[in-house]
Amino acid sequence: MPIAVHVVSDRRSKIAALRALLEPTFAVTAALLAGGNRVPRNSAALIVAVDLRVAQNVAVLKDMTQPCSTFANAFPQWIGNCTCLSRRLLHSAQPPFLSTRSTEASCMRLIGPSISTSGVHKNSIELQQAAATGAAAFDEMFSAVLQGKPVDVAAADIAAGKIADSVAEHGLSSWLDTVRLHHEGTYQHCLLVTGVTVDFGLSLGLRGSDIRRLYMSAMFHDIGKASISAAILNKPGKLAPDERLIIETHPAAGYDMLKDNQAISAEVLDAVRHHHEYLDGSGYPNALGAESISDPVRILTISDIFAALIEDRRYKPPMSRQQAFGIISGMHGKLEAPLVAAFREVALHR
Repeated sequence: MPIAVHVVSDRRSKIAALRALLEPTFAVTAALLAGGNRVPRNSAALIVAVDLRVAQNVAVLKDMTQPCSTFANAFPQWIGNCTCLSRRLLHSAQPPFLSTRSTEASCMRLIGPSISTSGVHKNSIELQQAAATGAAAFDEMFSAVLQGKPVDVAAADIAAGKIADSVAEHGLSSWLDTVRLHHEGTYQHCLLVTGVTVDFGLSLGLRGSDIRRLYMSAMFHDIGKASISAAILNKPGKLAPDERLIIETHPAAGYDMLKDNQAISAEVLDAVRHHHEYLDGSGYPNALGAESISDPVRILTISDIFAALIEDRRYKPPMSRQQAFGIISGMHGKLEAPLVAAFREVALHR
């Protein structure tokens, strides 16, 4: 008899995708988080595809799982950014919601081996694994800087290399779909930027060492946001002027966090500090002019803007790639026109 698995998510699209992934092997039931429906008593595992850093989401999940005291599988599991939790862990004093590295290995004990033989397309699994490795790297990077510890540059390099390989093998469109389905917030943005930047570099015919510089720049470009509250980063709607000023501190803050790390090159530091500069001098934090903005920064800036426009957030649907490219094309004088023209293929067709 198939193992009973219950899926909870804040979006119908995630539920549909997880059903497709799991139903060849498991008996799947599902519910939207907003519905507040109790988890079926016979569920052996609970797949949670919501942001568990939001206290209200955790409170709703605890209420949904009250009827039973334990799952048959009393250990956390992980798929993409979805967490499979035991009821015992969910109701413990310190549930390990954010321990992505420790849960990745245990995930394969319940989910992975079955999926690998269930007929689910191999490409989808490889893309999810690359995205998950990237998200775990971002989690560790952000945690390190908040604790005043040096970031693990080697781990970030490995994660970014997997992203680059996935984009090169499976294409940008598949990467964008995977990331937007399984990841949220700042991590979603960073994963999108890294994939878009890699594909832009590939489309320009850059050599491997240059691609690596680009993806390392993309991996670290928003690390300064680690010091900004989630309430501001995830605020639905327009930011207030004082909130906008706080957001605009992140490039310089990221530079300061990384500048003493000998494993990070000057080129990456330049990209971290200047990826919001514009050729006409209207950017921040230093209002640089065209003569002071390097080619890698120009590439990263275009990729960053595009990724921000097509993000999938809870309070707004993603903008189409056509619309996003239209906005970028209209930023006359701010972005390098030949690069924008070259980016058209990436934005619309790759």
